[in-house]
Amino acid sequence: MNALGFHIPGRFDKILNVKHCWLQTEPSNQLRNRLREFVLEHSYSFYDLKAHTGALRNLVVRTSSTGEVMVIVVFAYPDQEDIDKLMKFIEGGFPEITSLLYIVNQKKNDTIFDQEVITYKGPEFIYEEMNGVKFRIGPKSFYQTNSLQALKLYEIARDFAEFKGDELVYDLYTGAGTIANFVAAHVRQVVGIEYVPAAIEDAKINSSINNITNTKFYAGDIKDVLLADFVTAHGKPDVIITDPPRAGMHPDVVARLMDIAAPKIVYISCNAATQARDLLVLKEKYDTVKIQPVDMFPHTQHVENVVLLVLRD
Repeated sequence: MNALGFHIPGRFDKILNVKHCWLQTEPSNQLRNRLREFVLEHSYSFYDLKAHTGALRNLVVRTSSTGEVMVIVVFAYPDQEDIDKLMKFIEGGFPEITSLLYIVNQKKNDTIFDQEVITYKGPEFIYEEMNGVKFRIGPKSFYQTNSLQALKLYEIARDFAEFKGDELVYDLYTGAGTIANFVAAHVRQVVGIEYVPAAIEDAKINSSINNITNTKFYAGDIKDVLLADFVTAHGKPDVIITDPPRAGMHPDVVARLMDIAAPKIVYISCNAATQARDLLVLKEKYDTVKIQPVDMFPHTQHVENVVLLVLRD
């Protein structure tokens, strides 16, 4: 089926055509519907995830609370004439788009972190703002989709940590440095680690544009970066904040947290199952003191969950 919408639950290769999503702000719905009409009218092919054929792979729409809109179109092969025709249609029909980008991904998987992003119109980023802190968000940077609830989420994480002002904090899976920069004013120093180099560059820029000088950011796989010599060089953290992807933390990272034995760990998770798995290991040294779910994804079964772990004496 030539669909432009969302994945059917449990199926990586099936897309449900959606005419109106009530959880998304405009121009998401208008763009999706008009783009589907355009590509059908002009006989563009849709990508088949099993056969690895077809031209159009993904459409990413990111809207910010500041009113900016980023659109990324992912093509499966570099037919520049087709690319230009489609991008020109989007540009002309949706002048409110502030950052219009495209990617040519000829790999068999959909990840774009290792792909070149080509700017068609505007800058290669949009801005978000949270509690007076401004964030530059690039196409490869993670930022919570629900910005209002993200503020609540980070306030809970900050309050769980009960910062006094002199703490050294490690922020694992820091992304664009959102949490690191959010808590920086309440601590002595924050050290952030993130797998995606482009996101780390955004994290550094986010510190700079907010005149935050007590953050340091490092790119690399956390299991390879968070080694004993890293802790020796930067100091033992008083608090570790960790916000991993749905897969949870790698077992080596959990083992490193056990070795580091920071007095407090604030564990933010979008997947309670993998969080519980990691907590089963950490409970050998840590007590679970507080738990607070946050409804980040209305009308779904998914929640974010914040847990405070305190090292036993």
